Amino acid sequence: MALFLDTGRAGHTGRAGTGLELNAPNCVSIGLVNNMPDAAVEATERQFTDLIRAATPNAVVLLKLYAIPQVPRAPAMRLELAERYRDISALWDTPLDGLVVTGTEPRANSLIDEPYWETLSTLVDWAREHTSSAIWSCLAAHAAVLHTDGIERRPLKEKRFGVFDCRLVADHPMTQHFPEPLWVPHSRYNDLPERALESCGYKILTRSDRAGVDAFAKQDRSFSLYFQGHPEYDADTLFREYRRDAARFLGGERAAYPALPLGYFDDTAAAIANAYAARAQADRRPELMADFPNEALEAGLANPWRPAAVGIYQKWAAYLVARKAERRPPRVPLRRTWRDWPSSPRRPADSSVR
Repeated sequence: MALFLDTGRAGHTGRAGTGLELNAPNCVSIGLVNNMPDAAVEATERQFTDLIRAATPNAVVLLKLYAIPQVPRAPAMRLELAERYRDISALWDTPLDGLVVTGTEPRANSLIDEPYWETLSTLVDWAREHTSSAIWSCLAAHAAVLHTDGIERRPLKEKRFGVFDCRLVADHPMTQHFPEPLWVPHSRYNDLPERALESCGYKILTRSDRAGVDAFAKQDRSFSLYFQGHPEYDADTLFREYRRDAARFLGGERAAYPALPLGYFDDTAAAIANAYAARAQADRRPELMADFPNEALEAGLANPWRPAAVGIYQKWAAYLVARKAERRPPRVPLRRTWRDWPSSPRRPADSSVR
């Protein structure tokens, strides 16, 4: 149906901008807490907005934007966010059906030393008590499991960067009927130990042999869904990140030239990228970015993860609608929802639901 982006800072009137009551059974309210660095704020907002819109053809979504003030920002970005984003303090008294919390670029070795740690911890507790479900992306997922269950992330020897093939690990409504493999972009410096997650009651949904745990979930007071990867990414997001890191190398901000994102560029583009990398390492100076092979690297980019990304957000949105319906006086018996489903191991490969 429609997605309405609520950028007002003074609160809403109980309507989604079109006269539709927010308590209508097919209308859900979702909060987006955008923690991404300044250069990625706009793209991240658009990616999640587009993904939620594509996943909700039969629902009306009111999407509210929130920012955590302790996330480091340039003054100009703070002013820009103030025009469209609510301060996170406005969330505590706002009823929402669902919440999406993005990651950000890590600055400290330990999450508890990040300037936004206390606020993000409060957000984890609030979401568990006041939403039907929350999605935690990348660093936000690491913060959520650390605060809730004390599970520490582990630094990787090198950045986990690229598009990885993931397999379904458990039968679960969030991934039911998905084809395998699922292609998922990853971009992170840390990882979560699978055994620690399982011992604390998290259900692993998808895993990659090369990237480790991808998506996992936990049913507590609300349903929490966690992604170490980035199903919301555009086709060119990893390219832009690779180019950014190349510029940082040439400008002296990082010691090593970035490795190619795995499974992302085709052979022709990879050869061009490697040739430029050799040149950059031999002639390190900022001016060389003028010769970065933008067109050649972007030419063959694809987005094979998009169908699965839309599919999992469709199931998440359906869950929000179903939970909202459960809170209304039912006229007819409601169908069983997946929060009532028993846990079950993954079926053998030859009998998998495709």
